[in-house]
Amino acid sequence: MNDFKQFIGKKMYFKLNGENSFVGRLVDAGNDVVVIFNKEDFVYISLYHVHHYQVLHDKDEEIQDPEFRPSIQDNLSTISLRKIVTAAKGIFCEVFVVGKYPIQGYITNVMNDYLVFYSPVYKTVYISFRHLKWLIPYSVSETPYGIDRKEFPVSDFNQPLSRTLEEQLKKLVGKLVVFNFGDHENKIGKLKSVENGQIEIVKARMDDSYLNINHVQTIYIP
Repeated sequence: MNDFKQFIGKKMYFKLNGENSFVGRLVDAGNDVVVIFNKEDFVYISLYHVHHYQVLHDKDEEIQDPEFRPSIQDNLSTISLRKIVTAAKGIFCEVFVVGKYPIQGYITNVMNDYLVFYSPVYKTVYISFRHLKWLIPYSVSETPYGIDRKEFPVSDFNQPLSRTLEEQLKKLVGKLVVFNFGDHENKIGKLKSVENGQIEIVKARMDDSYLNINHVQTIYIP
């Protein structure tokens, strides 16, 4: 992996999957994550999902160096995606995993290969760590949709969690589940079994569908 620290202070372009891309001043970098400032937000981008990047030399719309650094880095001497995600626990933030739009809410737990995210819209969402594309921490004064923070049971998530996503999924057998925000009809149904990385669900009309857990990005229970 290229040493991105050589580009710190430069205006850069990062192309991710689909139509997703970012332009901003590079302010920090780790082995698996870069941080850019895009005039408004600090964006933490997983390098695993960067298709290509380049330094921009145009002088139009110059992005000035930010006058502050994100508070989630206050206690970090070096950064990695896992350190950033862990530091962002309990902070209102935006994450992007799958689909056309990011989701907003709070990270409540970080496990071996997945994180638990509380969304006012989807409630509890299990997110595969490898499929997390980016994270944007919001201002401490912001709350989702202007709802009072007291209405969020973020600190009340006491459900026992397994270390791995596969083991956590086994606890959901028998429940109606939605994978990858239901981007295909084969990813919505009653969870029947989880064995050796293969997931079996029963769809609406009682036929079975099988999923490879390596391609599961998000899970929530409607």
